[in-house]
Amino acid sequence: MLTHRKQVKHFHEPGDCHELTFSCHQRKPLLTNPVWKKMLCHSIDQALIRYQFHLIAFVIMPEHVHLLVYPTAHDCKIDGFLAAIKRPFSYRIKQLLTKQQAPLLTELTIRTRPGKTAFRFWLEGPGFDRNFFSKKAVESAVNYIHLNPVKRKLSSESREWKWSSARWYESNGEFIDPDLPTIHGLPWGFFLQTH
Repeated sequence: MLTHRKQVKHFHEPGDCHELTFSCHQRKPLLTNPVWKKMLCHSIDQALIRYQFHLIAFVIMPEHVHLLVYPTAHDCKIDGFLAAIKRPFSYRIKQLLTKQQAPLLTELTIRTRPGKTAFRFWLEGPGFDRNFFSKKAVESAVNYIHLNPVKRKLSSESREWKWSSARWYESNGEFIDPDLPTIHGLPWGFFLQTH
């Protein structure tokens, strides 16, 4: 009997911004360690450079990540961009857990088929991809992303949550945290065209 796996089709039109959401395996709160979060930020930065994306806004939550990005190259490869964030990070975490002989390694190692196992830091599948092509929609998405920690009662104000772009926005781009990925802000030029 064939099983049907849910798939998300990533599509792109020139001028679109993408809100990308991906979650930890079984939606476990695996992103609570500051060292791991710094490693993830580094992985995001490397993927931004490699795939020529700019980061508008982001938040790292305990069990999922929101990124709002836009491509600067004509050829937009969302799948490759996400893989370039998730695979290297997952590999490094597996190495750390193996070295520490941490029980979490066993918890995140799943049986894929008889005699085969795989390490799963991230929930399988492409995650969630939503496209925006207006200034108003992008501003709403930025606010939504920044309010995530407040809604979850992880902080009383957006700017108090280190692992987001909220402080960068509040300072008009003057606050730079070296632990975080490079934030480029809103691409106003994208919205000169009409859709």
